[in-house]
Amino acid sequence: MNTGKVWLVGAGPGDAGLITVKGLECLRYAEVLVFDRLVNPALLDEAPVNCQRIDVGKQANHHPVPQPLINQKLIDFARQGYNVVRLKGGDPFVFGRGGEECQALHAAGIAFEVIPGVTAAIGGLSCAGIPVTHRDYASGFHVVTGHLQDGKQPQDWAALAQVPGTLVVLMGMTQLGTICDALISGGKPATTPAAIISQATTPHQQAVYGTLGNLPVLCNAARLSAPGLIVVGDVVKLHHLFTLNVVPAG
Repeated sequence: MNTGKVWLVGAGPGDAGLITVKGLECLRYAEVLVFDRLVNPALLDEAPVNCQRIDVGKQANHHPVPQPLINQKLIDFARQGYNVVRLKGGDPFVFGRGGEECQALHAAGIAFEVIPGVTAAIGGLSCAGIPVTHRDYASGFHVVTGHLQDGKQPQDWAALAQVPGTLVVLMGMTQLGTICDALISGGKPATTPAAIISQATTPHQQAVYGTLGNLPVLCNAARLSAPGLIVVGDVVKLHHLFTLNVVPAG
């Protein structure tokens, strides 16, 4: 039996229409589909009817299928000769553990290909009317995670507070208050524009806009739910220009 191949496909930030043409093409030829929790369910229907669908989704502090087991599933199915699509929210290489899966596949001698996706760190902001860069406000941006691997040291928020440009934090909603306080303690003014976008690009998208000092209070009042994006920087001030032009996902 010939060995199959694995495609690591970025599903985009939530709206099913934001997957790439190549990613959709891979889905339509999948024989095994291994997908994450944040993947739009509509994309699962794009796979053939007889495709095996395997949910390996994770939630905060709850990983029913540990990453090493996901890696092994990809290897095992490929060794059985299947065309395997590993469908991941956003982009496989932006805090999606795609790099770890590639390492495992390479070590096992399995052919693989990565199909990039629209990361929520950029696409999610766009759908909330926030340009991640702007010549007058931010010539660069940093994307970090608010949730680190067990045993890892926390982000150096004091250092990040001194970095110019836009700061985007993924997977940080549960630590929002701590993150804002740490950035302020590190020297970032409490008046710095800031926003949080919940369930970006989906029909359930909600956003609050404020400052680093009042964002946690605004978020609690709005009862925003994860997944959410935290964005800090002067580009947030531009969101009002786009309000009438932001097309709701649907």
